[in-house]
Amino acid sequence: MSIKENDRGWQSGMAKNITFIVTKDCQLACKYCYLVGKNTKERMPWDVARQAIDYILDHEAEMKEESVVWDFIGGEPFLEIDLIDRICDYLKTEMFRRGHHWFNSYRFSFSTNGINYHEEKVQRFIEKNRSHLSIGITIDGTERKHDLNRVYKGSGRGSYQDVVRNIPLWLSQFPDAGTKVTISSADIPYIKESVLHLYSLGIREVNINCVFEDVWQEGDDRLFEQQLMELADAIIDGGLYEDCACSFFTEHLGKPLDCVSQNQNWCGAGRMLAVDAEGNFYPCTRFAQYSLRSKPALIIGNVRDGIDRNKLRPFLTLDRCTQSPRKCIDCEVAEGCAWCQGENYDAAATPTIFQRSTAICLMHKARVRANNYYWNRLFRKLELDDAREAYEQRKKETKNVTC
Repeated sequence: MSIKENDRGWQSGMAKNITFIVTKDCQLACKYCYLVGKNTKERMPWDVARQAIDYILDHEAEMKEESVVWDFIGGEPFLEIDLIDRICDYLKTEMFRRGHHWFNSYRFSFSTNGINYHEEKVQRFIEKNRSHLSIGITIDGTERKHDLNRVYKGSGRGSYQDVVRNIPLWLSQFPDAGTKVTISSADIPYIKESVLHLYSLGIREVNINCVFEDVWQEGDDRLFEQQLMELADAIIDGGLYEDCACSFFTEHLGKPLDCVSQNQNWCGAGRMLAVDAEGNFYPCTRFAQYSLRSKPALIIGNVRDGIDRNKLRPFLTLDRCTQSPRKCIDCEVAEGCAWCQGENYDAAATPTIFQRSTAICLMHKARVRANNYYWNRLFRKLELDDAREAYEQRKKETKNVTC
């Protein structure tokens, strides 16, 4: 979001994503959070972080992507701002010292709950690294929607007021930043009002998705579709589409796919890399133990012994058709239907990554119907606006000729 426009590495889209799980602690206990094993004890020591960095930079030839995203997560990552600051300083120094191809083609990325965003240490870090920073604050919408799920651990008190106070500061620093909204069964009725509320706060990009877990109730898809259609009307009638975006409405969505030219894996697991407080490597954070309900962690190496290529290899063979049931392969609206590799693994009947979870099937189909409604309405409106503008122009020209 703050990366220099002329940085060619980002324009090619070739970026390696490397995640540091700096803490498993968080101020909140969000009801839909997939991190089921959050705790206050597992914090990344500096020595582990340094060993991870050294291993990664030592193996430059194995990570040929033009750019890198150094991602920091928790829990809440800014609880460990001192460690993060030290990590980032070391990364910058080492990439420069080694003449690494990622030097000056990197980003430090954060998704934060926003509660301590205003604190002096966090702000000092932001000022120091502004030109290489991407920060998203998670705010779910209206106070009613946000506080339904995003509550403080222990007390259950909603966190909306403590987050919204930091939105103006955040947007002043990252005016094009987007927020991430999560939808579960209980908060479907508040989708429309929440997206419009986020726009009113000055957030122009709302990235919104349904949880992948099997939480959906009978009738949720119909209510979901109705909310999206009402949101579509509000966006189009209010002209909000000119300056604002909502990821639920995507022009290329809901077409059939084939297993020849469109067979890529949706998820980047295996091409990403995550490291935890013990120095274990994972193909994605969703395979760490604190992310899993019923399966053991899937570790592919550690900072001492490196990455085990045999354990990594299955992830590199994943594609849509090797893990999807026939109904998904033949689905007429398959395009844009997402999945999470970690949830596939956790929900599977056996310890496999090749069994796709289909819990969001009906929700995806409802989204496709609402998305079709949105684009049909928008195109009709734009055509009418163009016709009206042309008519007014002809009237003006005719009047000038008459005079």
